[in-house]
Amino acid sequence: MRKSLVLALAFLFMTMAMVSCKPGAKETPLIPRLIPRDLLFGNPDKASVQLSPDGKYLSFLAPVNNVLNVWVGPVEDPDKAEPVTKDTNRGIRSYFWAYTNKHIIYIQDLAGDENWQVHVVDITTKEDRNLTPFEEIPGPDGKPITLPNGKPLRPRAQVEAVSYKFPTEILVGLNTRNPQFHDIYRLNLATGNLKLIQKNDSFMGFQIDDDYNIRFAAQMTPDGGMALYKPDGKGGWLPFETIPMEDMMTTSPVTFDKSGQVLYMIDSRGRNTAALVSVDLNTGEKKLIFEDPRADVSAIMMHPVAKKVEAVAVEYLRVEWTVLDEAVKGDLEYLKTVCDGDLRVSDRTLDDKYWTVAYVVDDGPVRYYFYDRENKQARFLFTNRKDLEGVELSKMHPVVIKSRDGLNLVSYLTLPSWMDRDNDGRPDKPLPMVLYVHGGPWGRDSWGLNPTHQWLANRGYAVLSVNFRGSTGLGKDFINAANLEWAGKMHDDLIDAVNWAIENKIADKNKVAIMGGSYGGYATLVGMTFTPDVFACGVDIVGPSNLRTLLETIPPYWKPQFEMFASRVGDPRTEEGRKLLEERSPLTYVDRIKKPLLIGQGANDPRVKQTESDQIVKAMQEKNIPVTYVLYSDEGHGFARPENRLSFYAVSELFLARHLGGRAEEIGDDFKGSTIQVPQGAEQIPGLKEALAQK
Repeated sequence: MRKSLVLALAFLFMTMAMVSCKPGAKETPLIPRLIPRDLLFGNPDKASVQLSPDGKYLSFLAPVNNVLNVWVGPVEDPDKAEPVTKDTNRGIRSYFWAYTNKHIIYIQDLAGDENWQVHVVDITTKEDRNLTPFEEIPGPDGKPITLPNGKPLRPRAQVEAVSYKFPTEILVGLNTRNPQFHDIYRLNLATGNLKLIQKNDSFMGFQIDDDYNIRFAAQMTPDGGMALYKPDGKGGWLPFETIPMEDMMTTSPVTFDKSGQVLYMIDSRGRNTAALVSVDLNTGEKKLIFEDPRADVSAIMMHPVAKKVEAVAVEYLRVEWTVLDEAVKGDLEYLKTVCDGDLRVSDRTLDDKYWTVAYVVDDGPVRYYFYDRENKQARFLFTNRKDLEGVELSKMHPVVIKSRDGLNLVSYLTLPSWMDRDNDGRPDKPLPMVLYVHGGPWGRDSWGLNPTHQWLANRGYAVLSVNFRGSTGLGKDFINAANLEWAGKMHDDLIDAVNWAIENKIADKNKVAIMGGSYGGYATLVGMTFTPDVFACGVDIVGPSNLRTLLETIPPYWKPQFEMFASRVGDPRTEEGRKLLEERSPLTYVDRIKKPLLIGQGANDPRVKQTESDQIVKAMQEKNIPVTYVLYSDEGHGFARPENRLSFYAVSELFLARHLGGRAEEIGDDFKGSTIQVPQGAEQIPGLKEALAQK
């Protein structure tokens, strides 16, 4: 996809445009006011800023009646932008331009089920057409496959490729024939016609070039590695390369050069961190382009047509870019002078004359600019959250914590601004602290404005996020150190970070909470059961409680990758694997829970099913262990609707205030429009029952 190959940039900047870069003077009272939750967790004013391929139009996501929609306007006057989509429910979160310059393509699911459908919108007529309106998948008997709740399993469409060479067509994957595998179709944007170009009964993904040729197919090996195949020209496949399990998450094809005869890969084979390499497909010769011993190559800047690598990024503490092509050196040097913050090139026109860029800081909103390359001029557009301008926010401090076995844990600490006026990353006294754990677990925490960090710091808490082993971007050894270590060494890393914070007089050892979503929710439940004396309370958001049932109920389109889960989490198909999964499941030790627990869940979550939360809540009820359970009927893996986000964070804020003693904003109108239900434990949080009654 055009957008996926021109990834984010990073750097800092300015004197010339400093007047437009710097927001108004920030308030600095002794203790700043409570920041309303809506400023942090409501919809952004503008986001996902893009350019039409010809550079005539600017687009962005912005609310219409509190629902995110796509807006389009003339690039010279973005204030004239108008909404071109008409979503009234969950909002649009992902879109891109077709190369017709007249159409926007976006994907939408149903109530968080992640079974996406592809829509196209004419920006002039605003006609919106669902190009993949399929609602059922036939089973072997010809009848629709149904879910445990009796509803039909909906197909999942995914955009596989977009090319400037075929403006009116895109490639999509559809699992309408087999829910586990996506067949590849050529989709005509004008007629909606679908033409099958690759039937798929065994591959988990494909590498496609700009001519819409399928060049490689990927299949998982029995040990959790990956085999790459190339077409044999007769409808079959020939082996190309095999990637061992230990390199699988840090090695993959990226794209091709303009000739199509050179493959660019991210590759960790023969080294620890993932490097950028080129492979001559005619001779097999491999060349190292760039590597960094601290961190993996995380992003590539590439010319949209010439397909020449121009710069690469790695992210250790912060994103760092290295220029590889003199053609963009002057641009990046100039953009360093425009504004403070890490620079990200968010979009480029097809002729590469114009860019949109964003500046990310840790204590203010994102600032967007339109950049004219020929004139070396950056024009300020807007920020993503205007109401945050001038608000006193906290700095985020990168820190490296040593694990008990010597690993470097890249972490991020945010403190209440009034407790760290010298910005040295040490509070005036030990504070109640929230350990905020990222999901994945194959993801990472990064530097920048983090709404959750800012919210908690403003309420008086220290906030610590840790890239525990298994986090990505820091080399394959760091990822592989987490294999079969869920609730083991992965959790030890979190405990080591808590102990570091206590030893450095950052955290009050009697007032440490653990909170997170997805894997972070699981880590919360592990904290409550495996180390019940460490944490004062926990907030679990869509976290699994039973690893065996988690793996037995993964979405069908994840099953081609099952060997990865088996080798890294545990194998429910073997007696030994089942024993390990049971030993590492919080549900097994529910009777150890003795500190307050808040659980949030989406009823339509396709990854961590509602039963994961239901079963631990039921087990706690049976043992008369108090728990508060918050459920949303129209959410999936996380809370997409702002009304639901605000309601959950309002509940969480009261919960944390009760058990850690921080500040709290009243619930007020934050339940308005939300589908919040509290089937268990509303009485555990002061004011919650009353707020629900008034909803």
